Amino acid sequence: MKLDAIDLRILEAIQKDGRITKLALAEKAGLSPTPCWLRLRKLEKAGIVTGYHARLAMRRVAPVTSVLTEITLGNHRQTDFERFERVVASIPEIVACWSVGGGVDYILKIMTPDVDAYQRLMDGLLDRELGIDRYFTYIVTKTVKEETLLPLASLLSHTP
Repeated sequence: MKLDAIDLRILEAIQKDGRITKLALAEKAGLSPTPCWLRLRKLEKAGIVTGYHARLAMRRVAPVTSVLTEITLGNHRQTDFERFERVVASIPEIVACWSVGGGVDYILKIMTPDVDAYQRLMDGLLDRELGIDRYFTYIVTKTVKEETLLPLASLLSHTP
C-alpha cells in the first residue's frame, strides 16, 4: 500500500495518542472526519495499524526486573528455530524476542518480579530441552530510552 502525506499524518497522530477523537484526528490529518476515519480503517485493514495500546509505568504497579538475554541454539535447523519460537511466544514474561544475525541467534526482553524469578524462567526453558546451547544475561539497571513511537518521517525519507 502506497502511503501519502495524509496517511503519514494519521499514523503519526495515532502513535502519539491512540485515544485521539475522530474530530481531533481529522484536524491533524487535514481532512473532514468521515474521510479521515475511512483512511484509518483502510490502514487497519491493510495491516499497517495492528492495534492500540496503553503504555504503563510498571514500576508504579509492581516491582519489576527487566532482563535482556542473548540465546544461542546448539542446532540451526528450521525445526529447531520454530520449536524455540513457539515456546517463547507462549511465555508472557518474554515481552520481546528478536531473531538476529551475528554471534547469537536471539535476543529476548524478559520482565519478571526479581532476578530469582528470571532464573526460574530460564531454568524452565533449559529443562524443556529446546536446544539452548548458551545464554547470556544482562540486567537492566536504568532505562535511558524506550521509545514506542516509530520515526516515520526519517524511515520513509530513505524509501526509493
